[in-house]
Amino acid sequence: MAKKANRKSILTNESLQFLKNYINNPSPVGFESGGQKLWLDYLKPFVDKHFSDPYGTAVGVINPSEKFKVVIEAHADEISWFVNYINEQGLIYLKRNGGVDHQVAPAKRVLIHGKKGLVKAVFGWPAIHTRMSNNDSKEPQPKVENLFLDCGARTKKEVEQLGIHVGSVVTYEEGFDELAHNYFIGRAFDNRIGGFMIAEVARLIKENKKKLPYGLYIVNAVQEEIGLRGAEMIARRIKPNVAIITDVTHDTQTPMINKIIEGDVACSKGPSPAFGPAVHNKLLQLVEDVAAKNKIPLQMRTVSRSTGTDTDSFAYANEGCPSVLISIPLRYMHTTVEMLHKSDIEQTVQLMYETLLKLTPDTNLSYL
Repeated sequence: MAKKANRKSILTNESLQFLKNYINNPSPVGFESGGQKLWLDYLKPFVDKHFSDPYGTAVGVINPSEKFKVVIEAHADEISWFVNYINEQGLIYLKRNGGVDHQVAPAKRVLIHGKKGLVKAVFGWPAIHTRMSNNDSKEPQPKVENLFLDCGARTKKEVEQLGIHVGSVVTYEEGFDELAHNYFIGRAFDNRIGGFMIAEVARLIKENKKKLPYGLYIVNAVQEEIGLRGAEMIARRIKPNVAIITDVTHDTQTPMINKIIEGDVACSKGPSPAFGPAVHNKLLQLVEDVAAKNKIPLQMRTVSRSTGTDTDSFAYANEGCPSVLISIPLRYMHTTVEMLHKSDIEQTVQLMYETLLKLTPDTNLSYL
């Protein structure tokens, strides 16, 4: 493993302010347009053109006339809830929109995205006194079917007067914050941190006046959390020759995580590329060589049948696309306090940037 090198921060005050705004802005699965507009506004000065597809995947392009196409990709969507049923007492029951964790929901503050705008609400939960006095020997546990929202309305009609309807999407209220020792926390770092990082790569290419010998497609895909759907669509449209995907992976240093199963990965110790069937071995070796040359520490890990990320959609699209997955370590995935380290962000950005500078249309990625 390469040793860390002391290097000047590549993140600017402007880029960090964008990161805060981007994390604080809701971008639920299927309703990503608000976040995509923010992202495109930040990206536009660094690209030659941009476009979007019918479901809202956003793409910036450098050198759009080049035939050889390279993608760097992240996904824009965050897990959330749907309003599913409103009872006569004005309490609101929900259905998952993506893999949202029901166990972290009780007593959380949320925003309901209704027809008349945002409505504040809370996940109601019985007081501990009443739970402990229950005749049942076991305390009730949070489940999707017993979780409900209270928005202050006391009848179904009052709920509907606020513009809330079946199908209204619900997001948590928590946003970006900073902890000691350069740790950031926020809702939906999975995977808006990826969108931030690929935009920073585009910024560095522009500011450093680098000329790439291929077309670079900076892709922020929708609907990853419900089956990699946005990546499927855009991979067919772009038909890239190479794809570099970035997402989050589990920091495995906290209690209740089995390193034998999840591997040994830690925040602040560098990006975490993966070995796996969808990951192209020669492209991965190129990434490893670039990391060694630039003294970027790597934390290698393995995946099984699939990566569980948009890598799978790009790798197996069209006639096949050599793809690699570079993840960033994250604690507390799919909660409102997802945590990552500033140095990992910087090193992942640098690794993608340096890999793009090394890559050419003549790079030999043939297995045979």
